[in-house]
Amino acid sequence: MKLALALALLALPLPLMAQAPAPADTPGQTAAGIAFTQPKDWSVIVKGPATIFSAPEGDLDIAVVNIGEAADGPAAVARAWSLYKPQAARTPRLTVPGTPGDGWDERLSVAYETSPNEKKMASASAMRVGKAWTVVIAEGGEATANKRSAAAGLIQGSLRPAGYKPESFAGRKAHRLTPDKIQELRDFVAQSAQTLGVPGVGIALIDQGKVVWQGGVGVRELGGTERVDENTKFMIASNTKGMATLLLSVMADEGKLRWDQKVTDLYPSFRLGSDEATESTLVRHLVCACTGLPRKDYAFILDSEGVPASDTFRQLSLTKPTSKFGELFQYSNLMASAAGYLGGHLAYPDMEIGAAFDKAMQTRIFDPLGMKDTGFDNAAAETGNWARPHGLDVNGNLVEIPNTFNHLIVPHRPAGGAWSTAADMARYAQLEITKGIAPNGKRIVSEANILKRREHGVPLGEDAWYGMGLMDRIESGVQVVTHGGTLQGYHSSFWVLPQEGIGAVMLTNSDPGASMLGPFLRRLLEVVYDGKPEAAQAVAAAAKRLKASAEVRRARLTVPGDPAIFANLATRYRDSEGRIITISDKDGGKWMKAGFIEGPLATRKNPDGTVSIVSVGGGNIGVDAVVGTSDAGRTLTIRDSQHEYAYTEVK
Repeated sequence: MKLALALALLALPLPLMAQAPAPADTPGQTAAGIAFTQPKDWSVIVKGPATIFSAPEGDLDIAVVNIGEAADGPAAVARAWSLYKPQAARTPRLTVPGTPGDGWDERLSVAYETSPNEKKMASASAMRVGKAWTVVIAEGGEATANKRSAAAGLIQGSLRPAGYKPESFAGRKAHRLTPDKIQELRDFVAQSAQTLGVPGVGIALIDQGKVVWQGGVGVRELGGTERVDENTKFMIASNTKGMATLLLSVMADEGKLRWDQKVTDLYPSFRLGSDEATESTLVRHLVCACTGLPRKDYAFILDSEGVPASDTFRQLSLTKPTSKFGELFQYSNLMASAAGYLGGHLAYPDMEIGAAFDKAMQTRIFDPLGMKDTGFDNAAAETGNWARPHGLDVNGNLVEIPNTFNHLIVPHRPAGGAWSTAADMARYAQLEITKGIAPNGKRIVSEANILKRREHGVPLGEDAWYGMGLMDRIESGVQVVTHGGTLQGYHSSFWVLPQEGIGAVMLTNSDPGASMLGPFLRRLLEVVYDGKPEAAQAVAAAAKRLKASAEVRRARLTVPGDPAIFANLATRYRDSEGRIITISDKDGGKWMKAGFIEGPLATRKNPDGTVSIVSVGGGNIGVDAVVGTSDAGRTLTIRDSQHEYAYTEVK
């Protein structure tokens, strides 16, 4: 019997035999020799020319399909679908060229139409080397795609043609940032800002631990004449996280906490959505992005003004992990906010937690580092030398946008509420190079506790890890310590090459500024190590993607909105937590107020026949609400990748 079973298994076509889930990230290659890395816990099945990776949840697949020759990228993608899932009937929404590199001569990306109620995502990318195309198709549950984003990135990022050896600067001597090298970087920033439509950029460059240049490019405000300089204030968003974690490092030096201490020992009222998760949370877990708590940003985007700092802890008490501790990278603003407030509470236990955090950051971090223009006071920051935020309007034009939306971060400011300047951020970056010694020569934090923040936690993708409020990457063989920040109209990053004593800071005042950050790091490496010139091409491709995305978004919307849909809307909706959405008439159209989002409305018909109302004020964050009905009345449903916010009309 056993022999018969074995012979039967051997008789199965080899392409249909699946591997067991990988016990660890595992290198492999397709039949065509395309190198890949199979993520831990993912399974693989080979189906003809398709190598299909399946997430543990069973509702997300990533198929790598070897096509061979094809007329072009779209033809290769169509052929890939016919081989992977012939019955699929996905409609392309956006097709844009990508940036060649990593051994690929040409790239193309495709996003497909999905409906909000479908709760699915679908995309494809085609890559050509010589005449042969390889296509990657990702399709499945949106929630799984979100929480497995690092693993998906590992698959995509590890794909390389047979025989290709990635460019590496490991062991290569770095050039110093001499005036000519500095000028190359400044010219790149200026040209990139012009290509992408970024009004202003603050920049600082560091070499051998010292600031060798700081200043700016462009203007503080679209159409204005006041120039950005090293002292221009920008919101730095999530770059605040690393600073708040630095406060925890100082508290560890002062003996007020241990990284492996239970949070409830230090702050007894701390709660997560399950008792098990609450008891398992140690101090280091607050900023590791590894606890399984998903992003829940719409919970405070849709809130009203005046929410206290303690709302961070209320929101956390209602939030349950969607993966196991230490299993996956899941970015949580609420956990990072709690980390900062814990540090403030330990420094000043008798103060309200928001005020305690503000004071602790000023006395333990900003003042000792000489960061004179960094803080959390919006009223003070929005005066004098400050950069206004900008975003794209519904027609894809760059416009100045009110900064009132960004005030939503105030109750959760340790996660992203700081203002800073290129000059101040340079001092922060210098501290990473000196391992805790301020520019004035005084030690701010011990070497052991500043480096604790860089220890590798959960992987972010290939050769990249999240620590505690910092990311550590190996980029072309070079260690890079970094973090970025994103709010409406503000995008920033800093980079440190610790082995070389080189660092850089970039602050931008426009949503398209996000597309400058990755290429700038590439340009820095090109200048320092004589790398292949790829950065400018990446910026040009990003500009094309932004333009195409704006055009496609506009084409899918009805502006002004469909009167028949508007006529059936209620004027007021409420969700189970008391958040309110109001619909009103203004400027000849319909206007929405949903927490910190306020602006005119458009409508959209979804592929499944449902309709959505969509806020179309300037900027890259808005409301997309599916219109419906229930027994209780008219409804609006807003979704992010892992949460649903259901509103019912107030009668």
